[in-house]
Amino acid sequence: MKIKTLTLCVVIASIAFACNSNKKQNEEAPDSIDSSQVSTTAQEPQTAVSAKKFDINSIPVSNKSLGTFPYFNLPENYQGTPKNNTTDYDVAYFWVKDHFEKPEGKIFYARITAKEGKSYSDLEVAKNLDELIKSVDGVKVSEMKTPSDSSAAIPENNRIKYINGYGFIANAITTTYLIRRPDRNIWVQLTPGDDAVSAGWMILETKPFKMTASLIKADEMKKELDTKGHIALYINFDTDKATIKPESLPIIDEIQKLLTSNASLKIAIEGHTDNSGAALHNKKLSEDRANAVKTALTAKGISTARLQTKGLGAEKPIADNASENGKAKNRRVEIVKI
Repeated sequence: MKIKTLTLCVVIASIAFACNSNKKQNEEAPDSIDSSQVSTTAQEPQTAVSAKKFDINSIPVSNKSLGTFPYFNLPENYQGTPKNNTTDYDVAYFWVKDHFEKPEGKIFYARITAKEGKSYSDLEVAKNLDELIKSVDGVKVSEMKTPSDSSAAIPENNRIKYINGYGFIANAITTTYLIRRPDRNIWVQLTPGDDAVSAGWMILETKPFKMTASLIKADEMKKELDTKGHIALYINFDTDKATIKPESLPIIDEIQKLLTSNASLKIAIEGHTDNSGAALHNKKLSEDRANAVKTALTAKGISTARLQTKGLGAEKPIADNASENGKAKNRRVEIVKI
């Protein structure tokens, strides 16, 4: 069975998520396992994971055959939106009893609605997906309404970016599944909407982070500054924070070498983001990240008189924010020669 996916807009209602059902587009998505071929006969809820604290190692490993990501199709006469709703590598928040797990990997996210002429049913969607996931030895690890303030634990940028998948989290019962594989974990989360006509769902396949960036040496930075007056550097920070990740500290070392070898050089450190999330938040985040680089350099003995900082948020993109690759290019720190 082929399913149609629609573009989706969900807006935040108070501290949770609410849906804006005015924006919809008909699109197609590839076939995976077809839930219309799975029985919807009522069965007792899974009990593989008890009420005790979540332990991922207690989940049995599945070797059942799976298709290609995102693995699962919706029931017949249901559709998801939008079409281009897969992120190659990011973090998402999956509720398990009393906290969010934060796996990283490939993410699929969408809002589920009924096709024209079909009445939407939370129960029909939930039971089909439950049976389908159990058929590949998936385990229901949580089924409950998250605390009213739980969504505040999700960083704003992440919350807005994946709002279609998170749906009405904290306003309705959220069900989380885990399919533990020998080489990866597959997380599935479903949250029916309080509008009674939609649900949000997301699927994440874990995979190790693969560093594709290469280190720019101090002498290369100098050449770029002399010819262009600025250089874009890709310094990794914790999600929605201004904490420099350990793997990016060698870049700070090279900037320090550049400034130490060129005693008269003064620079402006500019922080930039993509266009995901609120503009004011992005500007503040980019400013904080620029200041984090300045702090790291002063800790290495560079005078603050040689360093200026500025946060520009998403004001000066160098690539198209319509693609994940473009957004990654826009999330940068620029060193500008003064």
